[in-house]
Formats: sequence, structure tokens, C-alpha cells
Amino acid sequence: MRYIVTLIIIVCFASCQNKSIPKPKGYFRIALPQKHYKEIQNKFPFSFDIPNYAILANKQAKDEDEFFKIEFKKNDANIYLSYFEVNKNLPKLIEEAHKWAFKHSIRADAIEQKEYINPEHKTYGLIYTIEGNAASPVQFYLTDSTKHFLRGALYFDNVPNQDSLQPVINFITKDIINLIETTHWND
Repeated sequence: MRYIVTLIIIVCFASCQNKSIPKPKGYFRIALPQKHYKEIQNKFPFSFDIPNYAILANKQAKDEDEFFKIEFKKNDANIYLSYFEVNKNLPKLIEEAHKWAFKHSIRADAIEQKEYINPEHKTYGLIYTIEGNAASPVQFYLTDSTKHFLRGALYFDNVPNQDSLQPVINFITKDIINLIETTHWND
């Protein structure tokens, strides 16, 4: 009888011990809204479409150049936009846009460049997709090559963590592509 009681105690003791296994960090599911776009026409010599869940804000002039942003408040994200008039300075503006994108190469795993050409709207440019934990995962510029230059960069109002931000980055990247495709010059 002692043998059976001792065996039961040993079996219970051995089977009752739980080994702790660390679980990977999880992220909350992000609810993303339906995409509907509205055209933004303003004092600028161009217009484009933005999603209905974003707002154009913070318009401010600095000399001849314009700086403003498109806010995605629910995602703590902004697309910062800069408009410059082209006056024999197009190579300098393009080089500056390139430098701004490649400043993130320190933290980036890769930087992909994709050319954009729309002869119908006379809009040409480049979009930079920056992989990794860089501060700005998407940047772009658009120009008509003679008068207008528009540069944009997506930033989040928190520490970059590509794993948790990737669904939102993909979501807003589609909005940036739509902005690029709908941009047209008003002259």
C-alpha cells in the first residue's frame, strides 16, 4: 500500500509541475477603415485625392515654398508635403529628395525605388519604399519637370517598429500611391 501511495505522490508531483515557456509579444489587431477618396483643391497649383479618414492640415508658407501635412490621426501618422516652384533648380530638388530618403539607410534593411510616369497629367517622379525600422517607411517626389515639384514623406508619431506598423504602412502606402496617381497640376 505504501508503494502505491508513494507512486501516486511521485506521479502527481511530476505531472503537476508546469514549465514556463515565454510567449512571443503580440500586437493588437488594427481596425482599418474603408477607402473612399475626396479631391483636395486649394490655393496650390496642384490638386490630388486624399482618403476620407485623413485631413489636410498645418498649411504654412516659408518664402516661396509651401509646407503642409496630411494627418491620419487614428494611426498616429502624417504625410509631410513640401511644394517648391521649379526655377532652374530641378536637379538640386531631385538630389535633395534623394538625400532625404537615403538618410534612413542607417536603419533601413533595404530601400526600393520605383519610377512613376503619367504623361497625361504631366507628372513624373519616384517613390522610395524603405524597409526596416526607419523613421520614414515611404517617401516620394513628383514634378512636371518645368514648374512644379512636390515632395512627401510618411512618418509615425511613435518609435518605428516595422513588425507592429506594417499593416498600417501597407494601408497608407496605398493612399500615397493614390495621391501620386491623382496629382495633377492646375495650370
